[in-house]
Amino acid sequence: MEKLLETIIEYIRDFLMGVCIDNLTSMFDYVNERAGEIASNAGQTLGSFNSGILDLVRNLSNNVMVPIAGLILTYVLVYELISMVVEKNHGNEFSTGDFFKYFFKMVIAVELVSHTLDITLAFFDVGQYIVNKASSVISSNTAIDASSTMNMLVNGMQDMELSELFLLALETLIVSFFTKILSVIITTIMYGRMIEIYLYVSVSPVPFSTLTNREWGTIGTNYIRGALALAFQGFFMTLCVGIYAVLIRNMTISSDLHMSLFSILAYTLVLAISLYHTGSLSKSLFNAH
Repeated sequence: MEKLLETIIEYIRDFLMGVCIDNLTSMFDYVNERAGEIASNAGQTLGSFNSGILDLVRNLSNNVMVPIAGLILTYVLVYELISMVVEKNHGNEFSTGDFFKYFFKMVIAVELVSHTLDITLAFFDVGQYIVNKASSVISSNTAIDASSTMNMLVNGMQDMELSELFLLALETLIVSFFTKILSVIITTIMYGRMIEIYLYVSVSPVPFSTLTNREWGTIGTNYIRGALALAFQGFFMTLCVGIYAVLIRNMTISSDLHMSLFSILAYTLVLAISLYHTGSLSKSLFNAH
């Protein structure tokens, strides 16, 4: 009878340890997958991320926003001409050089509106170049090697009582569940940034039509700051993933496995919060609002 009881206890012990190992393995695999997605997708161009959305944005920009930008540009140029004539004593001091200066500004304004999409995409190409350069240093460190961590956890489980193993199995289930929720939030943040970039690109002709005017130009300059902030946000997101991986890799699995589990969850929560704040950090860097 005693041997049968020991066999049952050993079976339950192996079952609970298997549950713990399965939960932890799936948790690490899921986090690795999300971290790898961020490290790779942050450096993608708008066309490589989704060419269909880029074609839609391009058509909307050319067919809807460019005509509106043309109307705004016409108003801005007329306003600029009237202001210049008034400043030159109602035309009495108006020289040929002033006319060529105005004509040159008009040509630049028209060219900016005509090639707005290419210029805006160039901003994000610069951001992609920076992210890819950073990824060459960071990407090799984003994958979390769970083997050593798992070995330490398994060794720690060997000496546990049955009740403590049951509690640990329940905790691994909870931590794995919340880690997957955080991973979904992280993915949402990543895709939210890309959608925001597409929205920015779609309206680019309108703010660009104001750039050549002194009074209205703040609209265009603030737009450029916002575009650069979105482009550089990818760098901050990649850096966050790299820091997270280093923290997990250097984390010491203590004898208190329960605390170690929730430390992993805490690091993942910090990653999600950090990724969320990369947008505001990048905007503050470029003074965009």
